[in-house]
Amino acid sequence: MEIKTDIQAPDFTLEANDGRKVSLSDFTGKNVVLYFYPKDMTPGCTTEACDFRDRHDEFGKLDTVILGISPDPVGRHEKFIEKYGLPFLLLADEKNEAAKAYDVWKLKKNFGKEYMGIERSTFIINKEGKIVKEWRKVKVQGHVDNALQYIKENL
Repeated sequence: MEIKTDIQAPDFTLEANDGRKVSLSDFTGKNVVLYFYPKDMTPGCTTEACDFRDRHDEFGKLDTVILGISPDPVGRHEKFIEKYGLPFLLLADEKNEAAKAYDVWKLKKNFGKEYMGIERSTFIINKEGKIVKEWRKVKVQGHVDNALQYIKENL
């Protein structure tokens, strides 16, 4: 199942790093960058999070909220945010419900082993709650700039 663009984004409710229950629908009226990543504190995920951190104010000026989702528990998210000064919410998807709804929970292969995990992906959701752009199998280098450019030009 591939998520199509120009459809209503699947809603979810997950616990955020600050202990609040957060739903995607809470952000209706704002653009949302919803990014799924495999694991806190790993090199690629840290680079991606820090790139979003470094451009956070620019996204904010475009009325855009950044939400990161991984299977990590809230406590690990808190440590990740504290260590790298991340100014946006990280959501704990420990049961992979949101990941499955966005079709990013995939069979992965690494060093000859197969396992289920997050396929690094980003979705741009407009103020009406529709998915207008998606990136799958994201390569971290330059990705945040591409997302920011898309929002500047299209929303």
